[in-house]
Amino acid sequence: MTSTETSAGETPDLNDKLDRKLMLTAGVVVLGGIMSILDVTVVSVALETFAREFNATTADVAWTMTAYTLALAMVIPLTGWAADRFGTKRLYLIAITLFTIGSVLCALAPDLSWLIIFRVVQGLGGGMLMPLGMTILTRAAGPTRLGRVMAVMGIPMLLGPIFGPILGGWLIDIASWHWIFLINLPIGIGALIYAARTLEPDTVEPSETFDFVGMLLLAPGLASFLYGVSTIPSAQEQDGTAWTTEVVATMVIGALLIAAFVPWALRKQNIHPLMDLRLLKNKNLTVALITMSFFAIAFFGASLLFPLYFQRVRGEDALHAGLLLAPQGIGAMLTMPLAGLLADKIGPGKIVMASLGVITVAMGLFTQIDDTTPYWYLLMALFIMGLGMGGSMMPIMTAALATLTDHTIARGSTLLNIQQQVAASIGTAIFATVLTSQIQSKRSIEVAAAANEAGNDPAAQADVLARFGLDPAGFEALLAKANPDQAASFAFVFIVATALVALCLVPAYFLPREKVHAPKDVMIGH
Repeated sequence: MTSTETSAGETPDLNDKLDRKLMLTAGVVVLGGIMSILDVTVVSVALETFAREFNATTADVAWTMTAYTLALAMVIPLTGWAADRFGTKRLYLIAITLFTIGSVLCALAPDLSWLIIFRVVQGLGGGMLMPLGMTILTRAAGPTRLGRVMAVMGIPMLLGPIFGPILGGWLIDIASWHWIFLINLPIGIGALIYAARTLEPDTVEPSETFDFVGMLLLAPGLASFLYGVSTIPSAQEQDGTAWTTEVVATMVIGALLIAAFVPWALRKQNIHPLMDLRLLKNKNLTVALITMSFFAIAFFGASLLFPLYFQRVRGEDALHAGLLLAPQGIGAMLTMPLAGLLADKIGPGKIVMASLGVITVAMGLFTQIDDTTPYWYLLMALFIMGLGMGGSMMPIMTAALATLTDHTIARGSTLLNIQQQVAASIGTAIFATVLTSQIQSKRSIEVAAAANEAGNDPAAQADVLARFGLDPAGFEALLAKANPDQAASFAFVFIVATALVALCLVPAYFLPREKVHAPKDVMIGH
């Protein structure tokens, strides 16, 4: 494979085509991304099953999600250094192997404690797959083709949250919870063989020094901060306030460690910091990171609302709630390839602005929902939203990575993945907290939840009446109000979501609006 050095004004036509080798490389990355991202959402639908199988509380089984997230937070900062030190191919194969072994161990877990431990193993492998995938694709494609191949990589990132619940619900229904992990074994073996045969051999340069101080500050700082953020919804639901001692203490400790990392990373003597904040001098990267932060908060936060609305308000089970989200995925698949092509030809700025406008309109449609909104209206709004999603996330990432040099690509993709992970966790916490607050403020919903717990037991029903000081007639009246009130809570949260998506338009305005040219030292065609 030859390398062609390009300057700012010239790019050979040969390098502008998506050749077979590049598409095979993109396939490797997509497969790894599917393994990592799909696993998060597949497990989310199994929490009730875990609680039943292991005779555990909801808070206990939530650790199967939290442990995976914290493992991601710990390993992502190390990925940039490790890629430069050991090579992207070698590290990618290690990540797939670790993820696959962790998956099999999860399926064999004898109790909840071991399942949580094995989820950490799985997360250590999964956390490396996305930043490594971005690095491999960016180096292979070069700036002139990056938009199109990043659109391919967007498939697991956008569709994982949509189709994960469908797959998870289906596997649990037809088999058992063990299969949501065992399914990764054949996929992992196939991905390992595919990557070993397709990816170019590593050419590792002399080792860079490892930033031990940076690791001691940033990795536990991110883990502590994200743990605090991820426990906000459960604290709000159980204690009536998001600001419990546990939440505040872990978030403050994490924030202080991250804040201490910043001056350390910017010291002149620190030649190779764990996370290279000097890259923020690149205007395109900085603007793209800000845009992606707002987008991830709004997108991943709102993604929580759609299945919950279908399940809680419309009475759908997890499998059918997932199927109802399919129009969003279809819309995204239609626009992703076109958005990637246009991002390469005219720059990502115009594409992102138009797409965010479409998402804002679609999100606005959800502010009008109630408990009787026609399904055609909901599916239409989801399809329109998908059209916008397909033209937003990956062009933003293209803007972030296209102007990085070959040497800084691994560090840039690490920075982007850390920011996305933090923003997604914050978005989920914000929307879950706002929704919980809205529901708790409506007495009818609280009564309905208690009535559901009581079931058909006359004694339990009498306890509910006594607890809320109701006579049977008043009880029935409140139950009749429960669904409309719950739907109104969702509609209010969608107002917040619409405002956050609209806010993304401000930084998106400053994204590049013309074709991005390669930096002089970028090597095309690796």
